[in-house]
Amino acid sequence: MTARETMLANVRRALGRAAGQLPASLAAPRLQIPLSDRNVYTPLFVQNFENLGGKSILVRETSAVMGAVAPLVEGKRVVASNSPFLADCGITKLATVRSGFTDREALRGASVEADIGITSADYALADTGTLVLLASPGEARMISLLPPVHVAVFPRSRMLANLDELFGILPAPAEQTSSMVLITGPSRTADIEQILVRGVHGPGEIYAIIVG
Repeated sequence: MTARETMLANVRRALGRAAGQLPASLAAPRLQIPLSDRNVYTPLFVQNFENLGGKSILVRETSAVMGAVAPLVEGKRVVASNSPFLADCGITKLATVRSGFTDREALRGASVEADIGITSADYALADTGTLVLLASPGEARMISLLPPVHVAVFPRSRMLANLDELFGILPAPAEQTSSMVLITGPSRTADIEQILVRGVHGPGEIYAIIVG
């Protein structure tokens, strides 16, 4: 018996299997979606988001969004996604905001030069303070990744409990989008000498503006 055969025989013995025996089928995964008061989701999201270094702003209605965004973008170069919700909030009407891109290279150039990228968010996960963005012509991924500051503006109705609830709603994301981005706080790494550094692989500053 070769060393390889001996190793495999030891593994089979440890698993209690005979040679050629197929493993038993795994049980179907179970999603753990809590049944709780959805009124607690927003404060829980805010707490977890800010614990990670994010900054949150709550406004009552879409008409109040421009007042929250204007001080952030004043004097800055800003690129915004083509999300209809941003247009409803009036963000694309701000003088310093560029939006409406249909050409990928033009959008890339604008995103590289921008100080701030503004997107909406398809969902937000309360238990981890995570933003979920599905890439689409209306929500280009690079706007949330290339500028050093990311501002996400989204309705409170998009708040979910956790990742399990997200996959309950969206069990096969690849059928809907080419990329699903989960953003949990500002970009950070501690790969070099275990020293925390922000903004290495994406925005070092992130805002969540929750409407409603």
